[in-house]
Amino acid sequence: MSLMKKTPTIQDVARFARVSTATVSRALSSPERVSESTRARVSEAVLVTGYTPNQSARSLRQRTARTILVALPDIGNPFFSTILDSIEREAAMRGYGVLVANRFSGADSGRRMRDYFMSNRVDGLLLFDGSTDLAQLMMLTGEPAPFPLIVACEEIPTAPFHTVKTDNSYAAECATRHLIELGHRRIGHIRGPVGNVLTGEREAGFAKAMAAAGLEIREDWMFAGAFDMDSGHAAGQCFVRLDDRPTAVFAANDESAIGFLSAVHEHGLDCPRDVSIVGFDDLAVASHVWPPLTTMRQPREALGRIAAGALIDVIEGQRRSRVPMHMVLSSELIVRGSTACPPAWGLAPASPVVAAQ
Repeated sequence: MSLMKKTPTIQDVARFARVSTATVSRALSSPERVSESTRARVSEAVLVTGYTPNQSARSLRQRTARTILVALPDIGNPFFSTILDSIEREAAMRGYGVLVANRFSGADSGRRMRDYFMSNRVDGLLLFDGSTDLAQLMMLTGEPAPFPLIVACEEIPTAPFHTVKTDNSYAAECATRHLIELGHRRIGHIRGPVGNVLTGEREAGFAKAMAAAGLEIREDWMFAGAFDMDSGHAAGQCFVRLDDRPTAVFAANDESAIGFLSAVHEHGLDCPRDVSIVGFDDLAVASHVWPPLTTMRQPREALGRIAAGALIDVIEGQRRSRVPMHMVLSSELIVRGSTACPPAWGLAPASPVVAAQ
């Protein structure tokens, strides 16, 4: 004869955490009202006893906050400004507010997610950071009370979440193919940060275009990057020190491309005469640097609007399918002054001309 396991109660949590049930209640519903150490003990007790955040949320979420949480890897990155604006506009049209959390990943991300969820401050999460701990996300989004979640921009591979992203790999392939079509055969690449999913997707697109054209990818022309101007400037410093340089470079984002341009100019080189450069994102500043930057324009306004709308649909029960939504938006090549045909020394050998008989 099997015995049914007793459902954990708030009293069980209180005993394990060595606090009163009132303190447990405050820690779950208003975590800002208790100390950090007490909140940590209660969170641990919730997990150990099996009184999971989802179970407690079922009784706590008797009203909606009409607020969505937007979690960003770096709020200082200008890439997110247009996205945040469109999220706020879409949310306001649907009667929701927006709460922004910065640098959401890391060891502390699980506690922060539980705090937002259990205190009833938000109704769903719009996640822009693909490095957030997957186990914590799975716990929050699982039964019996799944927390609404949309992953945007940085897809989490193999995770069963609704996703809205852009065609990073294909867009990178298009950017590289633009350089090839101009006649470049010696092409380098400024990578994104190590381990970032976008870094891998954009490098894969670069490699695909190079392979299709039968061109060599040289490791000394693959420059380290971090999606910022400083790393782009460092890549430019490496470039100018090379005895044998590429005639064109595809950068994984606009900031690194702009940093690269700065270093090139500091050393008396000209773009695009000495080197062509293509960026990725089409930030507002891309058209105002010199020369204006050729880049892949991500549909950031549409991405923010669609992602916010999809999340609110999930919150309001309009998306009931168990099959995760996977929406991929297309990017657009914007040709400006930073790309041109290569100098004569960088051209591929001409095909032999056969005289007409």
